[in-house]
Amino acid sequence: MLCSAEVSDPRIIQASECDFVIRQTDKPLDLHLGMFLPTLLNQATPEQMDRFFMPAWNLHIIGTYAQTEIGHGTHLRGLETTATYDPATQEFVLNSPTVSSIKWWPGGLGKTSNHAIVLAQLYTRGNCHGLHAFIVPIRDMSTHEPLPGIVVGDIGPKFGFNEVDNGFLKLENVRIPRENMLMKYAKVEPDGTYMKPPSAKLTYGTMVFIRSMIVGASACALSKACTIAIRYSAVRHQSEIRPGEPEPQILDYQTQQHKLFPLLAMAYAFSFVGQYMKATYHRITEDINQGDFSEMPELHALSAGLKAFTTWATSSAIEVCRMSCGGHGYSRCSALPDIYVEFTPMCTYEGENTVMMLQTARYLVKSYRQVKDGQQLSGIVSYLNEAEHRRVQAQPVTARPTVVDINDLASLVEVYKLRAAILVELATKSIQEELQHRKSQEDAWNNSAIDLVRASDAHCHYVVVKLFTDKLGEIGDTAVHSVLSSLALLYALYGITQNSGDFLQVRKILTSIHQLSVSLELLSQLRPNAVALVDAFDIHDKRLNSVLGRYDGNVYEQMFEWARRSPLNSTEVHESFHKYLKPLRSKL
Repeated sequence: MLCSAEVSDPRIIQASECDFVIRQTDKPLDLHLGMFLPTLLNQATPEQMDRFFMPAWNLHIIGTYAQTEIGHGTHLRGLETTATYDPATQEFVLNSPTVSSIKWWPGGLGKTSNHAIVLAQLYTRGNCHGLHAFIVPIRDMSTHEPLPGIVVGDIGPKFGFNEVDNGFLKLENVRIPRENMLMKYAKVEPDGTYMKPPSAKLTYGTMVFIRSMIVGASACALSKACTIAIRYSAVRHQSEIRPGEPEPQILDYQTQQHKLFPLLAMAYAFSFVGQYMKATYHRITEDINQGDFSEMPELHALSAGLKAFTTWATSSAIEVCRMSCGGHGYSRCSALPDIYVEFTPMCTYEGENTVMMLQTARYLVKSYRQVKDGQQLSGIVSYLNEAEHRRVQAQPVTARPTVVDINDLASLVEVYKLRAAILVELATKSIQEELQHRKSQEDAWNNSAIDLVRASDAHCHYVVVKLFTDKLGEIGDTAVHSVLSSLALLYALYGITQNSGDFLQVRKILTSIHQLSVSLELLSQLRPNAVALVDAFDIHDKRLNSVLGRYDGNVYEQMFEWARRSPLNSTEVHESFHKYLKPLRSKL
């Protein structure tokens, strides 16, 4: 994270350098650093940057991003907050017209922020022009008291993140200057004339940015969990493999390796995908700044799908890491409970995951139909160009699967590609069949939603396997390349095992017994390098904050010290004994 002393003019920074994975001490400023500043960078005019960015950078303005409402979240078109332009005063009048329109959940809103970027339905000259972003002062800069028309507060305890003051905001005829609408793209002239943006999706640029960063955040959280579980598994000795011999490290048990090594491979895969998403976001943002919006739909679809794919997988994987540490994983000294409760909300915010998958599916179906109409696709969906040559055919039960070399990553990438193409085609055909039964487009889509989510999941899985494989081509060190190749192969085979039904439909895999034997061989190959692979994440002990995952391995000594520092052990005899237990005993 850059600080103001490190750059002469912080406006030159790229948006993603407002790192989404913020240090724990910065959590009250998460939304300020992660969404308020990036939104200014992406959507403010130069004049607005002069007015708002430097005060925000220097923390005179502390901002949040108020989008979600108590009655509306992922369905953005359903947001009810209004911003009505008054040409007589050249002001916008913002209102929360219903209870369900009260802004709900923005971090830092409850007690910390004095400004908010509010997403509201823009009305001017009697017409609604959809969601636009407005900078709204919410608290007095001197006293921090709520401004007139502002009803604001904290929403109360959550499942986790209780140190973040998520808040509510009700707007009652709040007037702001015309210049407080972010107008880099869309504009409202002084007389109320509306100038539409080059692309309607530009309003959602901050969400695309955050979704792209969440992929990297998934890799970060999973890397932490794997580091703790694998280091502890090298410290912990348990039971016997052979009677009479010393208790082995639990990392020597094949079952423990089978739990953890595929997750380690996943952490590396997500790290490389996170790097790709960051670079892709920057590249396409530069294109947008030059007036080229051609790749924005793909970025929107890819960030939505990968956000869902990586957060679902990571949330489940963290819990596996916790359980693999036995009883000690349940203690907060392991840090795994905190990692879980702080990460799992990502499955919901910036778009509920199922809805995100359906957004990706909409792009995939559109792309498939373009291929059917004779167009050639480019970018990450270009594999659909081959769909016409790979028609989905019903396979007899007795058909022999095509032999694929499952030790060859390139062959497995082709298998994942074919799986994705087939599921996209099947989902599209499902919609078409519904339409032929005189269903409306909306009903046809809803009745095909499960197939659509499966198609999106397969598409994202293919992207991850492909990017992991592509990354290997950039690694020159032979030893490192060999170990990472084993990880990539394990990740690909693990995915086939978890989705065997889909891959049997593709008819291009070997028998599951052979596939399993290869996976088990990879586990034993990776065992000598497992601890080194998590050490390579280079997560400092202070950042890991885990007794079980300490770099020096002094787990038990530190667990004892951690327990002794508990507030309940501050006195030998706690006052509760005299207040509750002693009177109770006197009555017995």
